[in-house]
Amino acid sequence: MRRVGLGAPMPYFDGEKFNIFYLEDLRDGDVGFHPWSLFTTNNFYEYNNEGQVIPYSKNTQDQDLALGTGSVIKDNNGVFHAFYTGHNHKNMPKEAIMHATSMDMKEWTKISEDTFFADEQYSGDDFRDPYVIYNEDYNEYWMLITIRKNNSGVIALYTSDDLRVWKDQGILFKNDMGTDSNLECPTLIKYGEYWCLSFSDQWPDRVTHYRIASDSKGEFIIPQKDHFDGNGFYAGRMEKDLEHLYIFGWTPTKVMYSDSENYDWAGNLVVHQLKQDENGELHPVPIDNVIEKIKKDTKIKLIEYTKTINKNKNTYKFSGKNYEFAKFDAINGISKIKGKINLNSDSGKFGFMFNVDEDNLGSLNIVFDIDKQEIQFYNTSINNISNLQPQSNIPFEFNEKSSLDFTSIIDDSVVVIYVNDEIVLSSRMFLVQGSEWGIFSIDNDVIFENITLNK
Repeated sequence: MRRVGLGAPMPYFDGEKFNIFYLEDLRDGDVGFHPWSLFTTNNFYEYNNEGQVIPYSKNTQDQDLALGTGSVIKDNNGVFHAFYTGHNHKNMPKEAIMHATSMDMKEWTKISEDTFFADEQYSGDDFRDPYVIYNEDYNEYWMLITIRKNNSGVIALYTSDDLRVWKDQGILFKNDMGTDSNLECPTLIKYGEYWCLSFSDQWPDRVTHYRIASDSKGEFIIPQKDHFDGNGFYAGRMEKDLEHLYIFGWTPTKVMYSDSENYDWAGNLVVHQLKQDENGELHPVPIDNVIEKIKKDTKIKLIEYTKTINKNKNTYKFSGKNYEFAKFDAINGISKIKGKINLNSDSGKFGFMFNVDEDNLGSLNIVFDIDKQEIQFYNTSINNISNLQPQSNIPFEFNEKSSLDFTSIIDDSVVVIYVNDEIVLSSRMFLVQGSEWGIFSIDNDVIFENITLNK
């Protein structure tokens, strides 16, 4: 069966449901690629597949030989407007902003005469990812565009009164990370009293960052934790419903669909709910509807464990000496693992292992590394990680923490773990289903308390 991937989700809330447009990575070798397709949902666990809605051109001379990321907005007359990237690697310049309209978000009419290219001050080969809002603070439409200027990634601001003619207003935000990376898939949204700007660095880390400001024109401030997830979650775009804020991204597949390989482009939709502090900073948490849906208690069957562990029902106290483990029966289907981790040591490692073999070692491991102050994902045995970089990681300060609450959601081959409603780490594990899993410790007397499994 030919596999496809979801890339660059573009969420739009219509007052009742989320319309999640995305670039469909068909992987069929056609001359063009990445049509816009559409999912809809009002609860985040049931999705309607509306199929392809905006096709790419099959004429190799057309600007929209490939489609890129964009956004959707509704005007005062009830007309929906889609703005998207038109990409043709044979053209000079390669990229342009294009426009289509619709009355139902399913049947779209392209308006080729509205296509426009980068002004001379910008690079025409990196001119993409238009994000459009109506900014009530300034009574005009705003379009944020991923652009390069002076050999560095920036986000430019264009404005319009009619969604047809756009004026360049210069740079809204410059790369402030000490790199020259492009700032892909920006969003700008007001939540509470703050404006939140998100973007994804195309290199070197490939994670979704955010900034906050009191005014939509800035100054945008770097929060204490400036990204939500690791590189297993990319191109995150924010959208809110009537009450909550969410960020929509994708967890990539891997080359040859092999756990041992590098991440590929496009994959599966992953959505995090975002909670806001009084200072405007955001934190990812599991979506309430999803947590409530996965609630059937399932008995955790213990297969084997190290005898130095003090076990009491579903609580496991490790001795802190060498490698210790507890191995459980196979994961099957959509699952939720919850519990608490009590910390006693200021060094060592512990975590979760999946696809556990007869030697009681997992080939896929989520590692809490106290020495490096990180939560990591390794797609190799725990025996091999000392000289390797993790495939994904997220900084996490263990210092002065006495306990960690965790919730892990497993859906097919996507594994997401939330910790303390502070951070999240998303990862791809093709061999997680139908294989045994467990918990482990290396030289750390950690306690895993009240582990529960729900389906």
